Amino acid sequence: MTDIPPLTQPLIQQLSQEVRQCTLCSEILNHGVRPVIQVGSSAKILIAGQAPGSKVHASGIPFDDASGDRLRNWMGVDKQAFYDPKQIAILPMGFCYPGKGKSGDLPPLKICAETWRAILLETMPEIQLTLLIGRYALDWHLPNNNKNLTETVKAWADHPDSLLALPHPSPRNNIWLKKNDWFEEDILPILKRRVRLAL
Repeated sequence: MTDIPPLTQPLIQQLSQEVRQCTLCSEILNHGVRPVIQVGSSAKILIAGQAPGSKVHASGIPFDDASGDRLRNWMGVDKQAFYDPKQIAILPMGFCYPGKGKSGDLPPLKICAETWRAILLETMPEIQLTLLIGRYALDWHLPNNNKNLTETVKAWADHPDSLLALPHPSPRNNIWLKKNDWFEEDILPILKRRVRLAL
């Protein structure tokens, strides 16, 4: 990586280009590398997800799948706002599709966050709301949290207004959503309100 100049829009554009050309995992990912992020120096909301799925790997567009449809509905935003990097940044814990495991996609590769996350977050000083989607984002952004995901989502009031933990919006989580109907009743109104305030 190059030396870090002052935090400016040209810097984030430069870093974004470096990320998209990253090949750190090319020997591990036999399906190829395709880092997928969305960043902007004036972004107000950060979506900290897990890693791209196979459809996003094919399209190169973050949350270009059923999970994205549900997440946009949860947030109360349309695609125009969602894909505007001046408003919303999308920075998963792993930038490339990790491949399939026995029970779904493999975990995001740690090298992405270790290499890029801190410096990219520094270039987005106007973030007012970070949405933590899934266990890996929780572990990074709330390292001292000793609750499981469900407990953390339910304990939203224990965290700063700038952080909100969410389950993954994947259709694979339909059973969780049915078992935890309090999420849609109690948490989604809070989410929509915080998104409106941030934007």
